[in-house]
Amino acid sequence: MQNFDIEEELKKLPGKPGVYIMHDEDDNIIYVGKAVILKNRVRSYFRESTKKTVKIRQMVSKINWFEYVVTDSEMEALVLENNLIKEHQPKYNTMLKDDKTYPYIKVTVQEEYPRIFMTRQIKKDNAKYFGPYTSATSVKETIELIRKLYKIRACRHMGDSPCLYYHIGQCEAPCDGRTDRETYGENVQKALSFLNGNYKELIRHMEDLMNKASEEMEYEKAAEYRDLLQSLNQVAQKQKITDLSGNDQDIIAIVKDDQSVIVQVFFVRDGKILGREHFYMKHTEGEEIPDILRSFITQYYADCPSIPKELITSAPVTDRELLEDWLKNIRGGKVTVTVPVKGKKEKLAELAEKNARIVLQQDVEKIRREMKRTSLAVRELEHLLGLNDIHRMEAYDISNISGFNSVGSMVVYEDGKPKRNDYRKFRIKSVEGPNDYASLDEVLTRRFEHGLREKDGKAESGFVKFPDLIMMDGGRGQVNIAKAVLDRLGLNIPVCGLVKDDRHRTRGLYYNNTEIGIDTGSEGFKLITRIQDEAHRFAITFHRSLRSKEQVHSVLDDIPQVGKTRRKSLMRYFEGIEELKQASVEELLRVPGLNRTSAQSVYDFFHKI
Repeated sequence: MQNFDIEEELKKLPGKPGVYIMHDEDDNIIYVGKAVILKNRVRSYFRESTKKTVKIRQMVSKINWFEYVVTDSEMEALVLENNLIKEHQPKYNTMLKDDKTYPYIKVTVQEEYPRIFMTRQIKKDNAKYFGPYTSATSVKETIELIRKLYKIRACRHMGDSPCLYYHIGQCEAPCDGRTDRETYGENVQKALSFLNGNYKELIRHMEDLMNKASEEMEYEKAAEYRDLLQSLNQVAQKQKITDLSGNDQDIIAIVKDDQSVIVQVFFVRDGKILGREHFYMKHTEGEEIPDILRSFITQYYADCPSIPKELITSAPVTDRELLEDWLKNIRGGKVTVTVPVKGKKEKLAELAEKNARIVLQQDVEKIRREMKRTSLAVRELEHLLGLNDIHRMEAYDISNISGFNSVGSMVVYEDGKPKRNDYRKFRIKSVEGPNDYASLDEVLTRRFEHGLREKDGKAESGFVKFPDLIMMDGGRGQVNIAKAVLDRLGLNIPVCGLVKDDRHRTRGLYYNNTEIGIDTGSEGFKLITRIQDEAHRFAITFHRSLRSKEQVHSVLDDIPQVGKTRRKSLMRYFEGIEELKQASVEELLRVPGLNRTSAQSVYDFFHKI
């Protein structure tokens, strides 16, 4: 924002609650926060005496201007802050990386003949919901079992006659009056009891039925009961019973190291652990655990369809009382946030924390493997080429078939990882025939001329950033083409060629007029191969898409007075192009949508060929 004097604007801040929004020089929102007293909180960022984390110091250095919204209460500020964070994803806010929607089982008890099905949304419609479950497959298996056991209907709207589910024994066909409302209602109550975890009595009953059928030599029926019993036992085992007096709770544990923050949640409903899930938090540098927990709770539960009566956390949470009031408003009932220090709740929090540490350890190992494949591979290339600080690499490839539809591709890798948003495709315009050198010249010229123009205009795109290394799929010839383009444009960027052997396999690098050997088992070589394959794949994919468009072109597209609708009508009416060619004007008039002018146009088109 032009003419924004931060010092003057700080003096105007009100002593009221609200939300402040920080912008950088490009007008991007980089941070959103809430404050009990706006003038105190916002001023603290710009005081030299205030102790700040590295992340906050970086953020403050990029603030170009700020704005604020005054609210009536801290609660309103909390809600507005969360909405703005979710909408704008600011760079310096601690963010929930995973945005998952969990499945629930819904029983429409408000209907005359209730249904049962899976849903991911909870509505205030007087239906009963069970969950959340972390596995959609488990939900589908449970629903299928319930339909087999209790014959609960699956149809959204009841028809006048039995459907397939009746014929396969999974519905009693209330639509056709084959079961009365009372009997159907009893089955629904049994299904609800089942979903509440009351399995033991049903398992015993099923075992009795199986044994009885076997004694009476009704072996097919006995086998049917056996299969149902196996499904029942599988579903029962997936819900671990805990002695929590039938409460609804979420157990939330958090662990962190220098690189990752993991939040583990156990979902407990009616005293049973229905599942667990872990979440990654990003932009947590310098953040304390209580603040990260507050960010997680506000972002996760703002859109959560089911909030339990109690959140048990492994560590204290910033703004705990405010969060309890906020959660109460969403849930429509009291919600408690507690940090247990002993007893069963503390044991559960400890269990969740152990699971989080396991995920964190796996994450650390994954990061180490990824570093070996990426950043360490880049360091190997630096050592081979005698370069420093290679961050961005660009590779180019040309694809054509005998010069037809020549295209070029540019792929980008940063720190050894593909940056697909910066990939670019080029249709070759000035080159006729199969001339890869001339095509490369055009592609590179267009790429860097475009980048220079955008740099001058301070535009933002994948063209603005120039690479630290250009990789050409070839040796001396391709490298010299690239260097000639760069020299014309006054750019000094290292160019490396990938030299092939007789079998068209990369055997070394061509750099500074020298071929450099490379260990084909090294991570650096593997990275080069991935970049090379990706450039080739990207070019081929683009070329195929252009060829497909050419092949889709129909002779009917060239007929005057025939648009998309009439073209479809002609294709439906006539079996093939030969039959259409032989059609008279009168016959063409029978085609829906054609008038005499268009019919004559079709006739003239084929008889002039």
